[in-house]
Amino acid sequence: MKKGKIFVVGFGPGDREHITNRAVAALQQSDCIIGYKTYVELIEHFVSAKSIISTGMTEEVTRAQDAVKKAEAGQIVSVISSGDSGVYGMAGLVYEVLIEKGWTEKDGIAVEIVPGISAINSCASLLGAPVMHDSCTISLSDHLTPWTVIEKRIEAAAMADFVIALYNPKSGRRTRQIVEAQNILLKYRSPETPVGLVKSAYRENQNVVLTTLAEMLEHDIGMLTTVIIGNSSTFFYDNKIITPRGYQRKYTLGEEKQSLKPHQRLKKEAEPWALNQETGKAKAGYEQIVKKKPEVSSLDMALKALFMVTKTEIVNPLLVQQTVEDIFELAVSPGVANKFITPKQMRVLAETIGETGTMEYTPDHRFLLKIPTNQPEAIVEKLEQNDLIVMPVGDVLNLKACDFCYGEKAESIPYAEEIATKLGGLKLPKELHIGFNGCGMACYRAVFDDIGIVYRKKKFDLFIGAKPVGRTAHAAQPVAEGIEPDELLPLLTKMIEEYKLNAHPNERLFKYFKRVKRIQDFNYQDMSSKIKVEPAPCGD
Repeated sequence: MKKGKIFVVGFGPGDREHITNRAVAALQQSDCIIGYKTYVELIEHFVSAKSIISTGMTEEVTRAQDAVKKAEAGQIVSVISSGDSGVYGMAGLVYEVLIEKGWTEKDGIAVEIVPGISAINSCASLLGAPVMHDSCTISLSDHLTPWTVIEKRIEAAAMADFVIALYNPKSGRRTRQIVEAQNILLKYRSPETPVGLVKSAYRENQNVVLTTLAEMLEHDIGMLTTVIIGNSSTFFYDNKIITPRGYQRKYTLGEEKQSLKPHQRLKKEAEPWALNQETGKAKAGYEQIVKKKPEVSSLDMALKALFMVTKTEIVNPLLVQQTVEDIFELAVSPGVANKFITPKQMRVLAETIGETGTMEYTPDHRFLLKIPTNQPEAIVEKLEQNDLIVMPVGDVLNLKACDFCYGEKAESIPYAEEIATKLGGLKLPKELHIGFNGCGMACYRAVFDDIGIVYRKKKFDLFIGAKPVGRTAHAAQPVAEGIEPDELLPLLTKMIEEYKLNAHPNERLFKYFKRVKRIQDFNYQDMSSKIKVEPAPCGD
């Protein structure tokens, strides 16, 4: 079988002029291109791949998994990132997925990381020359990194007088992080410190704002904005932000004739501030570095003494040690039809979650639990012993049933429970909801789920392909009435298997139905609004 390959391509800011020739070549020789939908739209006009798969925000892991799967099947796949794929991009995730599968460079599929222009570089070019001295990048997204860690990094960079580029500064839900970052920076930087805000660099909606640290929050900042904050020597000049590199100490910048010839500029007498490599000292007026004999600090001595007494290794408290925490995510409910949870069950949930876990009630009549633990099996056993149904979360099949009029219309409950037992938790390309209503009133809105089932006159009506959210939401398409009870589960199973096999990663059922035009014997009909509605991008 043909051996596949993965390109992880950084395509820079997005316009054709700033993408490398190697990146274009990689994209054009790929059988399949996978990426976030906004990025796919930026490059799809100059690629010719047979398959282009675009997915939504926060679906990075699925993109990496799908790329590996296709490459193992012999395809050449490009996973794309804006900027550089190794800077908050997809490169690391692809390697993580490969490592999980036991991949080695010698025997496994080929992987090539194609570099691109990162946002700090492309945005800096539009501002002038703000990144001419020591700099760092910090992402303000706390989805994967604890905010307490991000705070420490901002403070350390501020104290050390780095030029700082803030990535992912703000989103529709994350609005406070940029405010906290500004507060930290103002402890160490002048309010007049130059700041550049660049949105969508080198793209159609590019916007560049020059402001100050004190006033930067008065301007529009979003997920597509990169915030570049100068150091203590950064200044404004003629609508540019400039950070000196320190050449004033070596050159007379304003004169045509330099006082030092090129071969003289790096001599000791031309750099009086530099560290003397023999004595370990710097001249007065600059930070002095004293060469010391290796010695044990008082803290190390104290820790050693404690160890001698207690025979227990004591870790130096000043060492930075960010532990990786195991989080167990699961969903629970009191039953398929039962919507009542008892006080005892609530106590069990509270005890299980503890002080550090979280519990969120969802629109799907379930509790979503996030529990720090390395013993998930014990948690599942405890919950099930207290008559709670435990379900996986993520891109799986969920059954959402009505309360069957508090059990008064219980005739169809066994069918709902059978579907939940046989199909519930099945891993799919995208989370899928089956709505099950026990009478023709359909008051639990089954027809607004991916698959809707309504029990009526001892038979079932079937609905497929609702678009449940958004300003263009619509009900599912009615595809069958009067399905016999013993035919329902086999039919659902075939539909789900077809969707699982043929859908793109992160492709919702209604999109899949629209694309393929037919599921089993049911032909697609457009149920969307006939009135044109302006699209609302995430964050609006």
